[in-house]
Amino acid sequence: MSEVVPIGDLTFEDVVHVARQGAQVTLTEDAIAEMAAARGRIEELAEGDTPAYGVSTGFGALATRHIDPELRAQLQRSLIRSHAAGNGPEVETEVVRALMLLRLRTLATGHTGVRPETAKVLEDLLNAHITPVVHEHGSLGCSGDLAPLSHVALTIMGEGQVRDAKGTLRPTGEALKEAGIEPIELAAKEGLALINGTDGMLGMLILALADLRNLLKTADVSAAMSVEALLGTDAVFADDLQRLRPHPGQRASAANLRALLRDSGIMASHRDGSCTRVQDAYSLRCAPQVAGAARDTADHAALVAGRELQSAIDNPVVLRDGRVESNGNFHGAPVGYVLDFLAIAVADVASMAERRTDRMLDVARNHGLPAFLAHDPGVDSGHMIAQYTQAAIVSELKRLAVPASVDSIPSSAMQEDHVSMGWSAARKLRTAIDGLTRVLAIETLTAARALDLRAPHRPAPGTGAALALLRESVAGPGPDRFLAPEIEAVVRLISSGALVEAVEKVTGPLS
Repeated sequence: MSEVVPIGDLTFEDVVHVARQGAQVTLTEDAIAEMAAARGRIEELAEGDTPAYGVSTGFGALATRHIDPELRAQLQRSLIRSHAAGNGPEVETEVVRALMLLRLRTLATGHTGVRPETAKVLEDLLNAHITPVVHEHGSLGCSGDLAPLSHVALTIMGEGQVRDAKGTLRPTGEALKEAGIEPIELAAKEGLALINGTDGMLGMLILALADLRNLLKTADVSAAMSVEALLGTDAVFADDLQRLRPHPGQRASAANLRALLRDSGIMASHRDGSCTRVQDAYSLRCAPQVAGAARDTADHAALVAGRELQSAIDNPVVLRDGRVESNGNFHGAPVGYVLDFLAIAVADVASMAERRTDRMLDVARNHGLPAFLAHDPGVDSGHMIAQYTQAAIVSELKRLAVPASVDSIPSSAMQEDHVSMGWSAARKLRTAIDGLTRVLAIETLTAARALDLRAPHRPAPGTGAALALLRESVAGPGPDRFLAPEIEAVVRLISSGALVEAVEKVTGPLS
């Protein structure tokens, strides 16, 4: 990707472009000037006799020790080496790139006191697509994402392991030399400045919000397909009914459902007075209430993420008047709370989708469709076990909805006696989003089969576009066949955005 993102006032889209599409980054002249000015103040402190945390003292519970000037370079090296104590599976490249970008943005504010040349190494790593190996376990989400960011700082020092642009695991020194990047010997306070931020959890929040924008539209598409397949009504989605309860997300979801179901031949087929049902089940009738609440939750999370994206998080910080002050802005509670909140919304949207799928498979509730949508029920099982898979995922999503941020384990000899667990909240949200994608894929696949079985009645143009896209890679009703690849094909259509894109070509932009 040729786009170059200036390091300044980043947008969510900038973060996604750098993290996922590999966009290049550049430090602006203003950022370099701000860093240089703040660095001058740190060097004054380093040369003086007044104790300054992280400049002339130890860290955490060891902050009472004054460090002699000749040991201060070793202090920074020791900090990074000891804090690079992550463990477990490697974190995804997109997450590491996001946290690198966000840390670079904070360095560029001039509030951390790092030298411009130190920040430049981080810029070079991003542009060379050299990704430090960061492990899943190690962050308590307070004093920053210390262990994950320490693995990045270790790379800046030329130590540890990285993945190169081809994804090959290599020693850092070897990869840097090949890319023409000179490692840095950290100076006073720089080690601390590189690791004292909420960049990992914020990066995962921003990526999650990008995924959810697509998935919440997809949830409306799959819900509309299910409403049609189950001979439901779209009357309950009328805008005047939504205005009676003016939640913006609910109104947006209902508008999507109306657009998706407009001119449905299947709906027209049961509007002749023969239908005796007064109301649809909640999983159909209340779809915009649930998907809408999830939208409003995502909007709140985006508000928090936007504020965090404007923040300069470090401890201590260099203020514009030259003061260097300790603070608690590294605490991850604001981000951790909304990460947990989103996991609750994700679980509930998935739970409702699973209920609609189950209804389509039950001959007692699916209004004339064959049991389990099977070609020859009894000989064939149709989508029976696909719903089992959905149920297993939904059960896991409910466990993942248990908040991480209510937990706290004191650390650093009780100096850090309350922590956010925001990194853990972010990791489980990523798992939850993957689960929601798969649950929606199974509902979409099942609803598509049911719509085919309603022939000769035709679906609406909007839902019909989704059905047509599926049929390009997944066959229609017939005897049982290997189902797992078909589910995975729909997962790809959803996660890539192709499903929503195909629908929006017919309906116009969905909210």
